[in-house]
Amino acid sequence: MDILDALFRWLHILAGVIWIGMLYFFNWVNGPLQGTLDGPTKQKVVPELMPRALFWFRWGAAWTWVTGVLLLIVVYYHGGLMFDGGGGSSLAAHGVIVLTFLAPFLYDALQKSSLGKDPKIFGSLAFVLVAVFLALAAKWAGFGYRAVNIHLGALFGSTMAFNVWFRIWPAQRQIITAVKNGTPPDAALVALAGGRSRHNVYMSVPLLWTMITYHHTTVPTSLGIPADFSFVLLLVVIGLAWHIVWHLYRKAPTVKGF
Repeated sequence: MDILDALFRWLHILAGVIWIGMLYFFNWVNGPLQGTLDGPTKQKVVPELMPRALFWFRWGAAWTWVTGVLLLIVVYYHGGLMFDGGGGSSLAAHGVIVLTFLAPFLYDALQKSSLGKDPKIFGSLAFVLVAVFLALAAKWAGFGYRAVNIHLGALFGSTMAFNVWFRIWPAQRQIITAVKNGTPPDAALVALAGGRSRHNVYMSVPLLWTMITYHHTTVPTSLGIPADFSFVLLLVVIGLAWHIVWHLYRKAPTVKGF
């Protein structure tokens, strides 16, 4: 199990670097660049650049998700790290695990509803729903801090991978084809791909926290947060992460070429 843990963790980080690196390239480099290109230039550049970039993007997402699930099984489900001190409810734990992997479909339905039309309303609702999820994991299922932390990562990572394969990639294929043929892409597809990619950026930064804090179980108590409410730290991390991303989006258009 130690060998599998090390192997899956290594591959997980490699795939994650490829995926998230491409995600940031699309949002903070390619996005502002595309706005400076005229039609003929886009017709030449986009069909050559984007399929190559999206290949690494979508397969990085797939392998990050697969190795992440394997790590979850090896380290937590098989490794016995779900409950601190052996407590917790098995039935409730199974419910939270199912909810973790149903989250992408719930997110997608909400995003398609009237609640998804206003980014501020949707973002606020998403924050509240994540808070409810964390409270259920900690107080109902009895997960320890590490298990709550990693299931938040699994929830965000699964939602992001869903966006890549079932929303961003299908939309981008049609967008690239339209640009290649010299016709205007469907504005709804452009908005869909751009919006889901932006959501992935906002989820990616707290996701990185969940990936690196495997051993940092004392961080909540070091900050004066009672052990029973250690999951509150994750809400603070999400709020801080989203604020950082907002600033990075403001910075991206100001970076110019020569």
